[in-house]
Amino acid sequence: MRNIDHVIVGHNGGAGARTGEVFNPNTGQVQAQVQLGGQADLDKAIAAAQAAQPGWAATNPQRRARVMFAFKALVEKNMDELAHLLSSEHGKVIADAKGDIQRGLEVIEFACGIPHVLKGEYTQGAGPGIDVYSMRQPLGIGAGITPFNFPAMIPMWMFGVAIACGNAFILKPSERDPSVPVRLAELMLEAGAPEGILQVVHGDKEMVDAILDHLAISAVSFVGSSDIAHYVYRRGVEAGKRVQAMGGAKNHGIVMPDADLDQVVADLSGAAFGSAGERCMALPVVVPVGDKTADALREKLIPAIEALRVGVSTDAEAHYGPVVNAAHKQRVENWIQTGVDEGAELVVDGRGFQLQGHEQGFFIGPSLFDRVTPDMQAYKEEIFGPVLQIVRAPDFETALRLPSDHQYGNGVAIFTRNGHAAREFAARVNVGMVGINVPIPVPVAYHTFGGWKRSAFGDTNQHGMEGVKFWTKVKTITQRWPDGGGTGDSAFIIPTMG
Repeated sequence: MRNIDHVIVGHNGGAGARTGEVFNPNTGQVQAQVQLGGQADLDKAIAAAQAAQPGWAATNPQRRARVMFAFKALVEKNMDELAHLLSSEHGKVIADAKGDIQRGLEVIEFACGIPHVLKGEYTQGAGPGIDVYSMRQPLGIGAGITPFNFPAMIPMWMFGVAIACGNAFILKPSERDPSVPVRLAELMLEAGAPEGILQVVHGDKEMVDAILDHLAISAVSFVGSSDIAHYVYRRGVEAGKRVQAMGGAKNHGIVMPDADLDQVVADLSGAAFGSAGERCMALPVVVPVGDKTADALREKLIPAIEALRVGVSTDAEAHYGPVVNAAHKQRVENWIQTGVDEGAELVVDGRGFQLQGHEQGFFIGPSLFDRVTPDMQAYKEEIFGPVLQIVRAPDFETALRLPSDHQYGNGVAIFTRNGHAAREFAARVNVGMVGINVPIPVPVAYHTFGGWKRSAFGDTNQHGMEGVKFWTKVKTITQRWPDGGGTGDSAFIIPTMG
């Protein structure tokens, strides 16, 4: 059986004391085992990072950018291999796997421009003979703890910017699908990054706690469920670290009466069910305004959902594949039953779906609920599966309050032809990322990603300039070069008092 090991400088491989199982979601069979490390493995990675980081930080930004360019080219060259590897462990179809990789590469492209974004500020003549300037310097060693649902994109969101800024980076990917992060680390080394600049440690809570407590790690970035995000944020901050921790989501799509319902249905088919709903930016709640809109939308949704093709991840015709493992499949089906028990109308039931020839695979058919209400637990919590809920709203104000009052505030969308309604909604909704006729409003790489409320803990978002700020610290220098080579007798005047 294939063994997935750490990527640590000087680590010779071999079986450790603890391992985890990596499944093929299409068959339900164990396909590999991953080493689950602990404090000793992290210490070894930290030592290698400490040896490599000062020289990397002293490397000029243009040369660091060249490594990013080379890494981007290598990932593109190996795209098919990476996509099939990702798909075989996660279960998302090949097209989605390539999209996962491509969205990560867009942040690498942003990191290729690091010489420009690291430029500081300068003020000449802040006082008599006094100039003030600032510089952004790397933190030292950063770490990333990433989820199973985007094993390529989210690691690249983190380590692309962190490494370009001059840091060393230790990645702890999900133990459910760890192979692609290992390959990315190998490609970064091939691209010219020094040994120790990007390392991968596998593990469970033991490794997470070791990362959060280690004094040599200056900053931690996390993406996962909200409860764990809160834990990571609290424990990391208590250990004196800079922490950004992205949590769960329950994104809403508001459908105004003037919306193009055919386009809305097409958008919802991908946004709610794509990647089996295992996305923090999925759109699992649709809020039609008015019963007439709701009835018309429901009528169009049912045949569209029934036409969705669920297949193995290598099926080019499939709209989505299996979920990641048996436990997650059971969790999603339990939430469907909870919705039924709470009184929601189950219009399409995806439970019990089996794919011929792959009866042991982790497949769930698409499900649709109607008449879901805000007091239901199935509405309040993140299901993270191929389940769409219709929550009817009588008017615009009610529709606006639903996402605004929800515990999560990651993303939201409004579908309308009315510019005033869209503008009003975007300005007032209490959510971090807004789409206007865009169902999944993930910002482009040179903007920034981050939700509000229980969707994010910490003050700085992912990638873009927010990412640069997170992975650097600012140093400000006030300098004076008096006339006459320092023989003058003029008194020093603090610039702000001059």
